[in-house]
Amino acid sequence: MDIIKINENDNVAVAVKAMKKGTIINVDGRSIEVLQRIPEGHKIAIKPIADATPVIKYGYPIGNASADIKPGEWVHTHNLKTALSGLVDYNYEPVHSRRRHDETVPLQYDGYVRENGSTGTRNEVWIVPTVGCVNGIARELEKRAASLVKGSIEAIASFAHPYGCSQLGEDQENTRKILADIINHPNAGGVLVLGLGCENTGIEVLKEYIGEYDERRVKFLKCQDTENELEDGMKLLEELVDYASRFERTKISAGKLIVGLKCGGSDGFSGITANPLVGRFSDLLVEQGGTTILTEVPEMFGAETILMNRAKDEKVFDDTVSLINNFKCYYEDAGQPIYENPSPGNKAGGISTLEDKSLGCTQKSGTSEVQGVLEYGERVRESGLNLLSAPGNDLVASTALAASGAQVILFTTGRGTPFASPVPTIKISSNTPLADKKSNWIDFNAGPIAEDKTIDDLARLLLAYVLEVASGKKVKSEIYGYRDMAIFKKGVTL
Repeated sequence: MDIIKINENDNVAVAVKAMKKGTIINVDGRSIEVLQRIPEGHKIAIKPIADATPVIKYGYPIGNASADIKPGEWVHTHNLKTALSGLVDYNYEPVHSRRRHDETVPLQYDGYVRENGSTGTRNEVWIVPTVGCVNGIARELEKRAASLVKGSIEAIASFAHPYGCSQLGEDQENTRKILADIINHPNAGGVLVLGLGCENTGIEVLKEYIGEYDERRVKFLKCQDTENELEDGMKLLEELVDYASRFERTKISAGKLIVGLKCGGSDGFSGITANPLVGRFSDLLVEQGGTTILTEVPEMFGAETILMNRAKDEKVFDDTVSLINNFKCYYEDAGQPIYENPSPGNKAGGISTLEDKSLGCTQKSGTSEVQGVLEYGERVRESGLNLLSAPGNDLVASTALAASGAQVILFTTGRGTPFASPVPTIKISSNTPLADKKSNWIDFNAGPIAEDKTIDDLARLLLAYVLEVASGKKVKSEIYGYRDMAIFKKGVTL
């Protein structure tokens, strides 16, 4: 296989491997001579495309040609430009979406049921600083507390961040909401909230955002009020470990699973292999009664109507319109271009415009109805597919997914990345060479879809793998001890 034509209406195809000038390819019963070298994962014209007319991929326009393009020519940033503009008026045109099948065989995983009925995939003790000033103390406590791990406790982890003080308005609200969400996350059997004592987001303020909590599960330490914060911190961690170690894994319906969907470092195969694979997984989990959350709103631009028209009702449609336009206003208010994407790495991998990236990105949503739209820092309430307001940045978006309730995150990549998030983050490669080269980063390979496997074959394997991870199997970033948390920065710093 030299090329992949994704949709019958496309006027470009994707090169499965680099092709030399003069190579002959066959498309729809026609022979086309390759007129110039085509890099792997990049687009080749398979029909004449006139200047200023749409280039079609995935069955949708990914921009307009900026010159006449002949069949066999390379199609990329030199002859293709975005056709996107500013705010748009949308009409609700509902389309049929995938629904749960009655004959679906119920699946389970081995997870943890908390005192409040919530469920987690890990039983860890977390150290959450209220302010960046105590990050060093948090890391030292994490190091010292490694010796306390026992029974069902799987890790003791701290989550450093630079915020919690010198913030105003929405920026400060973001920090408080995310910290409270992380503290309440069911993957943590116990949490030590570590404060300094003079910060804006102090312990007493943060308690208002946390709401009701179990005093056995959540402990607080204000470092300015104690003579030796390390000794006192260790005593509290011992109490938390004693409490959390009582939890044991038990059978839980897959319908209780909440999985975040994210992509980063995409290439020309991401929208053909890894992202559609995750979309098929999402449909399978939704059929089980489970929940998936799609985010990175700027990478919905250009494909947003696909999601809007799958809204379960007009309210969800209106919420999706607000989700999109509010993020466009965020860029405009800051005096920045709305359509700065794709990144240099994306372009090197074969993605030319934001429409190209977005149409590939939204493949992760599958075909299910959109059940709800979440503000940044809002916890998921509706089972099924949800949309979450967060930027495209990998660490910020993945943290937002965890904060909204995701117990596991699926992260597709065509370039590779080692980062982690507060919850198990499964790295899915879009191509086999990446999976082979970075086997210490990649957990699951979607590359065979471009070789000899079907999406359905791999989707069943991915679902089984996710249930294994939910049941305790460590992903690569967990094995290496990587932990990351990043909060969305909006506004000035005092």
